[in-house]
Amino acid sequence: MHKPLKAVVFDWAGTIIDFGSCAPMGAFVELLAAHGVAISIAEARIPMGLAKWDHIHAITQLPRVAAAWATAHGKPCTNADIDELYEAFTPMNAKSVLDHLDLVPGALDTVAALRARGLKIGSTTGYNRQILDVLVRAAAAAGYSPDTVFGADDLAEGRPSPLMMYRTFAELGVWPARCVVKVDDTVPGIAEGRAAACWTVGVSISGNGVGLKHPEWLALDAATQAAHRGRVTAELYAAGCDYVIDSVADLMPVIDAINARLAAGERPALAD
Repeated sequence: MHKPLKAVVFDWAGTIIDFGSCAPMGAFVELLAAHGVAISIAEARIPMGLAKWDHIHAITQLPRVAAAWATAHGKPCTNADIDELYEAFTPMNAKSVLDHLDLVPGALDTVAALRARGLKIGSTTGYNRQILDVLVRAAAAAGYSPDTVFGADDLAEGRPSPLMMYRTFAELGVWPARCVVKVDDTVPGIAEGRAAACWTVGVSISGNGVGLKHPEWLALDAATQAAHRGRVTAELYAAGCDYVIDSVADLMPVIDAINARLAAGERPALAD
């Protein structure tokens, strides 16, 4: 029997807020610099979407960064070092998110349109609960309050596992998984949705893949915009997305398309 979509689960930075996903970047760079290791914004972006402990670990495992750490500290970076970095990072990122609270243009209109159709709104993120507590209060003041909010340390594993999605299904009371859409700007976030057997929609322009604030994006010429769009769209489709859009402002036609596919008996592709 055909069941239409029941819920959409959004990522946070780069998807609903913080066009360009800039809040964590400065914190990562500042964090490593304070420990004698210079990293670039590009290096900080590579593991985006993972839980922040895993993200820091992944940065320190990049060959150039690993070598720089060993030079600065006389030994390879250990899990104990990551624990120390993570403890320092959390308050830095919690402060940084307050400087990047801008909602992605069209986000509130899209959420309102989804609610008008009776869909529930969930959210998952690579942020931990301490950062989320700051973010959720500030986002509510700006008009965005999802029905559920789960962070990377709320369950035994974060992305790319589906555990935050499973918890979201339970809290929202939605099933089967094919009646849920996951919207995210990162490969681990898309993997999370695929592992949960949801439809997945990648956002290319507003997220980590391009990494530009909205005014910076608008200032680019059309050819440069097209090059960025093409590159990130290819990356997201390679990650298994069912659809890729510029930003959440473009989501509603995809919702219509998915409902039509559900009515025709189609289901999202399961994770490998």
